[in-house]
Order: sequence, then structure tokens, then C-alpha cells
Amino acid sequence: QVQLVESGGGLVQAGGSLRLSCAASGSIFSINAMGWYRQATGKQRELVAAISSGGSTNYADSVKGRFTISRDNAKNTVYLQMNSLKPEDTAVYYCHARIEDPRFGRLYEYDYWGQGTQVTVSS
Repeated sequence: QVQLVESGGGLVQAGGSLRLSCAASGSIFSINAMGWYRQATGKQRELVAAISSGGSTNYADSVKGRFTISRDNAKNTVYLQMNSLKPEDTAVYYCHARIEDPRFGRLYEYDYWGQGTQVTVSS
């Protein structure tokens, strides 16, 4: 079984910064993509940023230039550096990992999610 454990959320004033971390542990052969999603109250979960195993990144337009995603493959950890935070960034942030599992000559992929961490930006 695989677990994703997030940390780093909290309350910050507008213009401030936070850094989220997410560490994957358990029975892991390899990790393909990792990323961060968020869900604000009354809204659907949306992609914030994603990073491939090779380091290619993808960001939501709303966070480009303010957020930076990175990963440490040796530690199975993904980070999200959030700068210039705005009240509209307030949400529960979820870590995601696509884990690769070789079985019977094929490579299967499974999606795992963290428990979520609250980020609140006050105006």
C-alpha cells in the first residue's frame, strides 16, 4: 500500500508565502507524475501544478509565475512553493501521485491522493 503525507499548509496574509510538501511511502516501484490539486468550498477540485518524472512541469494559468512545483525523486517527495498568495488561493490542497507497478509483464499505473492540507489566505 502507498501513502501520501502532506505538510506545510496554514494561514497566511495576502502576499505571503507557503511551502507544501508531500512524501510518498510504502510499496513503490516508481512514480510517474506527481502534482497538487486544490478544492475550494463549493467548487470542483482543480489542477494547480504537476511534474513528470523527468521534471516537466504544468501549471494552472491562475498560479503561473507565483507557484513553483519541484520534486526529489530520491525521497519520493513533491513540493509546492507558493508565493504572492491571494485570498482566492484559499482551498484544501491535495497531493497526487501516479504510481507504477509492474505485474505479469505489464506496467500498471495507480492514482493515489493525500489527505489534504488547508491553505487559508486572509485579505
